[in-house]
Formats: sequence, structure tokens, C-alpha cells
Amino acid sequence: MSDLSGQFGVVVGIANRRSIAWAIAQAASQAGARLALTYQDDRLRENVEELAALTRDPLVLPCDVAHDQALDELFETIDREFGGLDFVVHGAAFAPKAELADRFVRTSRDGFRIALDVSAYSLVAMARRAHPLMVRRGGGSIVTLTYLGSQRVFPNYNVMGVAKAALEASVRYLAHDLGPDNIRVNAISAGPIRTLAATGIAGFGDILGIYRDRAPLRRNIAAEEVAAAAMFLIGAESRGVTGEILFVDAGFHTAGI
Repeated sequence: MSDLSGQFGVVVGIANRRSIAWAIAQAASQAGARLALTYQDDRLRENVEELAALTRDPLVLPCDVAHDQALDELFETIDREFGGLDFVVHGAAFAPKAELADRFVRTSRDGFRIALDVSAYSLVAMARRAHPLMVRRGGGSIVTLTYLGSQRVFPNYNVMGVAKAALEASVRYLAHDLGPDNIRVNAISAGPIRTLAATGIAGFGDILGIYRDRAPLRRNIAAEEVAAAAMFLIGAESRGVTGEILFVDAGFHTAGI
């Protein structure tokens, strides 16, 4: 595992202990990093505070990524407390439940806007604010979370697939834009994991079964495996890697049938 001693990071997207973002936060903390962990609203605050207590000297801060003022306040506090930033883990994603329950052709304008705003544009907004803090540290790494639904159709994933496609395109454009400042931007495309977000997708249990039966490794993955990949992308071992989508899905994306 990478040694992150003396490094500072922010992790966005923790809902509970099943969150992939939480698995990454745990691994980063164990590797020596000091973290700022965010919660979206008071409904999730207690969960995040309880988990944060398991990390080293954390900052626990509110942040609704759909609001610029909240993002400004988050990064101003990080700047004041840390003085710089080495990595960002972006795990924010959301679409209204109704948009995942109906046919894609019936996606509402407002639902489309919300999904793209929270799930894709928020990465751009965070990268813009993290940029000067990373420059101060000589560079940095930004890692986001995506899914194969960006490239292939999964029933009931609907507008989230479109949002993830936009997210992946944003990774490439940000990597090109920020590369001259030694800031790397990558994504991990994880296989299905029983997270809070996954429970809102009808037929999710069937998807788990299909992955288990058809993936080359003949199994599903664990959040800890995604966290291990994130540690690679955050750490110096991946210093020559940017603009990439790293699949951690037991090889499912390579299968034809």
C-alpha cells in the first residue's frame, strides 16, 4: 500500500460504512493521510461523524456538491486547516428515484439536470477549487468513481448511465487541463457493490448474480478492492497515469456474453 504520511486529502460521498468512499477513506487514513470527510446534510451527519472517529485527526465538514457556496466553504476550510491538498476522492452521485423507475425515454428535464449536476459537474467544480491547493503542494491526484453503465445499457440505470458517461469525459478533459500542473485525474469503474445508492436500482440482486456467473474471476468484488486501486491512483506508484478509467470488476467488462 502507498505511504501517504504527511499528505492531506478530501473524501466526498460517504453515506455509511458500506460506501465505497468510506473504504477508500479507511485505506488512506491507514496509509498515513489526514482527511477531510464530508456529509451532504444532517441526515447523514451522524453516520459520517461516527466513521470519521476511526480515522486520524479528521475534519468533518458539511458539503452539498450541488451548491457553489457549500463547495467554496469546504475548500476555504481545507485551505485554512491543511494549507494545501494532495488528493481528492470524488464519490458523489445522485439521480431522483423516479428517473430510475421509469423508461429512460421518460426522463424529465429536471431529473436529467440533477443527475448530471451532482454526478458529473461536481467533479469539475471540486477540481477547480482543489487546483490551487494542489499546486501549492507540487501536484496532486483526483480520483472519481464510475460504472460500466456509462458505456453499456443496464436496465433501470437510465440517466445515471448518461451521467457517468459525462463524468468519464470530464476525467479526460480535466486530466488534459491540469496535467501541466502535475495534477492527475483518473476514475475507477467498480463492479456492483451493495451500497446505499445501489439499493435504489431495481433488480440489483440480479445484476450481482450475472456478474458472479459471467466475470472471468467468477465472483463479485469488495469495496476494499476498489480502495486498493484508489490507493494506487493516489500514490506515487501511478505518477505516470492520468486520464484513465481503471476497471475493478473481476473482469466483467471484458466479457462478450
